[in-house]
Amino acid sequence: MTGEPRRRAHAYLRAHHVMTLATQGSAGPWAAAVFYASDGFTLYFLSAPSTRHCIAIAANARVAATIQEDYADWPQIRGIQLEGTARELAGADAERARRLYGEKYPLLGNLAQAPAAITAALAKIRWYRLVPERLYFIDNSVGFGHRDEIIPGIPA
Repeated sequence: MTGEPRRRAHAYLRAHHVMTLATQGSAGPWAAAVFYASDGFTLYFLSAPSTRHCIAIAANARVAATIQEDYADWPQIRGIQLEGTARELAGADAERARRLYGEKYPLLGNLAQAPAAITAALAKIRWYRLVPERLYFIDNSVGFGHRDEIIPGIPA
């Protein structure tokens, strides 16, 4: 596999903002849309630890996620499907996630200027990291049903 699918998938991750995170917990399967920031293929998100998806992550780190736009024309469909592990971060890892988030979402990069409601909400959240083990970059513009498999830990 050449590095081209990896470059396109990285660009896609940088250009988009929301992933649908799928978890499995004692209450069954669940999906939640969360904003993310990326560093390579590693995704960082924030959420309250009391949410159903974070409770599930605490019990079972295996997750799946998708990132896509809303398309009306099938040949335009592009997106990412992935599976991996997610975990709550602390200390320097959480600070790194906050910094990456601030770079992608400037409002969160300077909390002194953020609205009070955002500051209050951020006091209740935790930072999480999703490390994909396998992902697929779907791109119907290349051909209907075209997808490139990418294993992040294996160089292109």
